[in-house]
Amino acid sequence: MHYIITEKGTTAKKIATILSNGKAKLKKIGNIDTYEFDGKVVVGLSGHVFRMDFPTTYNNWSKVDPFELIDAKIVAIALKKDIVKALAQIAKDADTVTIATDYDREGELIGVEALKTIKKVNPALRVDRMRYSAITEKDIKESFAARSEVDYNLAASAETRQIIDLIWGASLTRFISLSANRLGDGFFSVGRVQSPTLALLVAKEKEIEKFVPRKYWELHAKLKTGKGEIFVVTHEKHKFWEIEEVEEIKSRIEAVEEGWVHGVKTKLRNEKPPAPFDTTGFLRAASSIGYSPKRAMNIAESLYLSGLISYHRTDNTTYPDTLDLKALVKMFLGNKEFGEYAELISKKKKLKPTAGKKKTTDHPPIHPVAEASKEKIEKDAWKIYELVVRRFLATLSDAAKWKDTEVKIEAGGETLEAKGKELKEQGFLAVYPYQKKEELILPELKEGEKLEIVDIEIVEKETKPPNRISQAGLIKKMEDLGLGTKSTRHEIIGKLYEREYVQGNPVKPTEKAFALIDSLEKYATLITKPEMTKTLEQEMDEISVGKRKPKEVADDSRKMLRAVFEEMMKNREEMAKSLKEALRMDKIVGTCPECGSNLLLMRSKRGNRFVGCSNYPACSFSLPMPKSGRVLVTENKCDEHPFMFKLKIIKKGKRAWDFGCPYCNFLQWKEKDEDDNDRRRNRG
Repeated sequence: MHYIITEKGTTAKKIATILSNGKAKLKKIGNIDTYEFDGKVVVGLSGHVFRMDFPTTYNNWSKVDPFELIDAKIVAIALKKDIVKALAQIAKDADTVTIATDYDREGELIGVEALKTIKKVNPALRVDRMRYSAITEKDIKESFAARSEVDYNLAASAETRQIIDLIWGASLTRFISLSANRLGDGFFSVGRVQSPTLALLVAKEKEIEKFVPRKYWELHAKLKTGKGEIFVVTHEKHKFWEIEEVEEIKSRIEAVEEGWVHGVKTKLRNEKPPAPFDTTGFLRAASSIGYSPKRAMNIAESLYLSGLISYHRTDNTTYPDTLDLKALVKMFLGNKEFGEYAELISKKKKLKPTAGKKKTTDHPPIHPVAEASKEKIEKDAWKIYELVVRRFLATLSDAAKWKDTEVKIEAGGETLEAKGKELKEQGFLAVYPYQKKEELILPELKEGEKLEIVDIEIVEKETKPPNRISQAGLIKKMEDLGLGTKSTRHEIIGKLYEREYVQGNPVKPTEKAFALIDSLEKYATLITKPEMTKTLEQEMDEISVGKRKPKEVADDSRKMLRAVFEEMMKNREEMAKSLKEALRMDKIVGTCPECGSNLLLMRSKRGNRFVGCSNYPACSFSLPMPKSGRVLVTENKCDEHPFMFKLKIIKKGKRAWDFGCPYCNFLQWKEKDEDDNDRRRNRG
């Protein structure tokens, strides 16, 4: 029997339907749904078959020295025993196995995990590999007809990453958490990618905090043409750091009451269409329409599995020659949303798509592979699908054409200027509305023309601090620094939120993040630097092309980790003190309205949680808090009680609860309780 192994049950069903022309029949192997036709059976896994972990003897954090984890034995633990059991059963019946998991590192490893299980029982079976970038009839049938070999090196690089991440994450997390006496839900999570990423955010926040604003002034004037058209100009210097200078210039211009045009320059400018979507470009664009990287990737995955877009994990920004662009455009002719643009593109004699700087051979850039309508898919899925379609059509469209105008006006011996831009031809902007197309149209002016000065004013401004990094900007920064991969960056950012290291978007680190990164930068610098992670990523790439052995790379990482531990163990006491002291700030909820001391999150002897005054017993002000869930102190203060920060309550697996101001909650509870008592008295 020929078995075809896919990554998920939904993929198995789709591939079976395509390869059997709809004739495949459902067949159970244990608890697993499979699909049988013509001597073939398509089986769907549920992602990874195994996970890497330490033996159970290492489970007790308090009894195992974290340093021991560096060289501890690592074992593969079955994630779903019913799948392992089904694979063993398949092995007895199989003569050929085709791996049809997603074609990337993780997908290759998932396929190899299944193969290892099968080969233990049946080492003689034939093995091959399907490689596809979209779940469409054409792609699946072509990849099945052109099966190739399993890429064991690619799988080994993914497995090595798992091992390295486990060793670094577990040993460092335990060491830091035990040092700070933060176990349970409040533990400190540390990782080889997570920590340098967090360090970037903390460094940016420190830069913002250190920033000292500086006043400056601009000189703006309103001018009127002979035709009565009014437009705004600014002094060519733009920023004046001394008020006296700008006031003197203003006086000179006011004295003359009119100016004249002494220069007009116009030029036509082409704005090129955007490059095709790689994963990073896609996530940045999705962020601009309100989707976090994690949410965008989840939606993209559902669209890929539904056969609507190509594989969403790709570093490629150049369409391969084998991609039939004309056929993809033709697909949208007559479509209510995109038909008009598809028709314009289809009339071109030759399609000349844009291309980015990256060209890989595993998957093409993200593009649509089937037509869908707004009515047939869920609202968020449609928005992401529409983004992908419009980006694809934009890459095949003409450049947008702008007319840029620069005008210089002389008045009282000073030069004023204005810049205008007018969209002459929309080009790709007609189909891709996500890119700004703001116009600033100036009147038609001629050199020597006189202009009336209608109004002149000095505008006071202040220099602004650097901007915080958005989630999308962080993805790009991580890519530039070699932190993580296209498949993991959004997950790393998600973990930073889950672990309460960051909040909001743009991303703001919490006090907990400052405490951790400050300690690591003092006593374990290597963990916070991207160079170490980038080096390991490069070595894992070398595994995937057969240049390095997995054990060599894992041993290199262990060597780096031992150096980190040597530094930390020398400074363990200072580290613990630094973390504990800084973490007090993480518990500050506000300022006591009765005595002005800090209000802290506290627990009573019975374990009840409350907000209490740090000046207790001299001050007994307190507020009740919910019994369960982790508390996150936000940066937002209550409008009614500006001495209190608003809180969020986080429970595992649930959306964060915006608890708001503890004082407001207490007053609402008190009012409700009094109303209930009144009702009970009235009934009595």
